[in-house]
Amino acid sequence: QVQLVESGGGLVQAGGSLRLSCAASGRTFSRYASYAMGWFRQAPGKEREFVAGISRNGGSTYYADSVKGRFTIYRDNAKNTVYLQMNSLKPDDTAVYSCAARDGVVVVTDGGRYDHWGQGTQVTVSS
Repeated sequence: QVQLVESGGGLVQAGGSLRLSCAASGRTFSRYASYAMGWFRQAPGKEREFVAGISRNGGSTYYADSVKGRFTIYRDNAKNTVYLQMNSLKPDDTAVYSCAARDGVVVVTDGGRYDHWGQGTQVTVSS
């Protein structure tokens, strides 16, 4: 079994910051460092969208245009955890944020190509 558990969501005022964490566990996740990781979000009534991704060794990161310069993704392979630091939050960032793992080298923006998903954590940004 593979588990991805997100934490760190909550309610914050516009301009504020949050840090999301995604902890991975499970027997088949012993090769955590072999997985590219991504963060996605889905707002009510909208399609799920790619937010950020990081390659398996952390050497490459990718961001949606809407979050570039405000969000930072990074990982600690020793802790099997990936983080999403979110600064200068806007009401449009309000969504359920989910992390996903892909057994591969590169990051992709298509959520259908990820193998494992967490349950998600709610982020609400008030104006």
